[in-house]
Amino acid sequence: KDIPRDKRDIVNDLIALKIVSDSKIIKLKSKYRIGKIDTTKKGFGFLIPLGVKEKDYLIEKHHLNGATKGDLVVAERLFNKGRPKAKVIYILEKAFSVSVVYLSFEYKNNKKIPILKNIKTNLQTFVKEKKKTLKKLPEGAVFKVDNYTNKIIDVLGVLDDAWIDEKISLALYNKQEEFSKKAINEARAYGDYVDKDFYPSRVDLTDFSFCTIDPPTAKDHDDAIYFDKEKNELYVAIADVSEYVYLNGNIDKEAKKRGFSIYFPHKSIPMLPRELSENICSLKENEDRLAFVFKIKLNEKNEVIKEELFEAVINSKRKYSYERVDEFLDGRFENTDEIDKEILSWLLPLWDKVKHIRNKRLKTGLDFSSDEIKMKLNDDGLIQSVEIEEETPSHKLIEDCMLLANKAAAKMIDFGIFRVHEKPSANSLDELYENLMALGINVDINKDFVEVVRDIQLQAKMLGIEKEVDKLIIRSQKQARYEAKNLGHFALGFDRYTHFTSPIRRYSDLTLHRLLKSILKKEKKQMEYILRNIEALVVKISELEREAMKVEWDFYDRKYARFAKEHINEVFEGIIEDTQIPPIAKIIEDKLLGARVFLKDKKKYNLFERVNIKIISADIATAKIKGKVVMRSEEVTS
Repeated sequence: KDIPRDKRDIVNDLIALKIVSDSKIIKLKSKYRIGKIDTTKKGFGFLIPLGVKEKDYLIEKHHLNGATKGDLVVAERLFNKGRPKAKVIYILEKAFSVSVVYLSFEYKNNKKIPILKNIKTNLQTFVKEKKKTLKKLPEGAVFKVDNYTNKIIDVLGVLDDAWIDEKISLALYNKQEEFSKKAINEARAYGDYVDKDFYPSRVDLTDFSFCTIDPPTAKDHDDAIYFDKEKNELYVAIADVSEYVYLNGNIDKEAKKRGFSIYFPHKSIPMLPRELSENICSLKENEDRLAFVFKIKLNEKNEVIKEELFEAVINSKRKYSYERVDEFLDGRFENTDEIDKEILSWLLPLWDKVKHIRNKRLKTGLDFSSDEIKMKLNDDGLIQSVEIEEETPSHKLIEDCMLLANKAAAKMIDFGIFRVHEKPSANSLDELYENLMALGINVDINKDFVEVVRDIQLQAKMLGIEKEVDKLIIRSQKQARYEAKNLGHFALGFDRYTHFTSPIRRYSDLTLHRLLKSILKKEKKQMEYILRNIEALVVKISELEREAMKVEWDFYDRKYARFAKEHINEVFEGIIEDTQIPPIAKIIEDKLLGARVFLKDKKKYNLFERVNIKIISADIATAKIKGKVVMRSEEVTS
């Protein structure tokens, strides 16, 4: 009963193959090892065992049995003299269930020979397809391949078309934009408006002047806020997605598989069908919407003294962009109407309180300068502009309101789904301090780590490398993840923390909403059902989060590569981000702002050294840019 349903077939296979014992406690037999595969260019591989402290096992090419780099496998130990060897018996899970390949041609003795290459590694790959068929296709044709069968399952397009980039980035991690007809029909069944008379048990907050604050292009509004300045009560209203997405329904199955919405510069790939994410679930302006609301009462010292969670109906009176709210917070009130004035009557006092709350929070938590890339594309799918998106007061206002709600939600559970972040390891801190000393930054390790970071950031600011050093500190930290047990959040300085505020775009938050509702309504069976496989779920959600980020990064890399391809031999200013050989630099100007360049230099550079980089090559398929460091006088325009 402890084995998740989607893994039962695997366990049955292992029993049938006599790899594990068939008894109450299922155990792996001693002659087998479970591990991950690493492969070499020569074709043979290694098994890196999991769960036992042993050396790697050599796996001959003919013993890989279809396993490739990163696959999780069961291997049988081969008893022989010399180096320990093994052979793959069963593939538990492919590192990637699909791969993306592209078509190129070689000519030998005037014969046209089609070759398929993996788009990530640029290595030749085997696909079950007739050469005669491939010869008829254009060079640069791109395919999605099933790694279990080695068969083409989709033709994505051709590399020359810039709009193929999103298809490649999604296919690399087996993501898809389209939803099943069942999921779409299920979403459409809810209609596009809410009649609050159907929800008499919900608290009616439709007269309150809630507002949403998001990027100007946002269509999915997860959260809205309102502040009752007379009672000193903050309302954080979150889209009540769990009212529409029921557990194990058609929408839920797809949302669970996706885990997160993915955001490209020109569009989003939502976790939920747009009929929900951009319609009935989205807290639209002047539309009644169902919400899950935290009412957070503050005292005169801006401390939280009471938190109350309930289901409600709200009506957001205004959809603001971050830029518009920044104007308000900066004292610019041009073109305001009566609704704006009503909202400003509570928004400005709230901002004063949030500043105090934030300052107090940062005494025990870390704060890093954000330098997220904001890319715009033109009508041809190529880079139009790239700029750094600065964190502004409006971002800070919303962030700290959401943090209050997330903290409040975490207090309500002892076991379930927490957002955790552990202390950095001693080794990673030693490496950090070594790098900082090389930069001329003194570190007093006898202080509390938060104080140490503040000292580092102050010195970095004086040296003009504040953002670069912030990235270095972040790199030394452990990665935040989801856990069923509370382990605290080191970076934020919180004893308990979770994600409550984005159920439209994060499956973690949707799961938490269901759990909190079962607690509020005292539905013990429902709570037990949600928690049954929660340990496996939090691991999967953490993996999906990393995949969603990789999809976005891959897309940006592809756009940069296309721009660089058109600017071979041109010189751009960059900064050294990785000093290993070969070094990696980041471009800090023009339309390549934020692009990584792999330098063809064997010279040792200093971390954050500013250099001029000539673009030597750019590969559209692998999305890699190569360059070399030059003096400006060496620039040769193409």
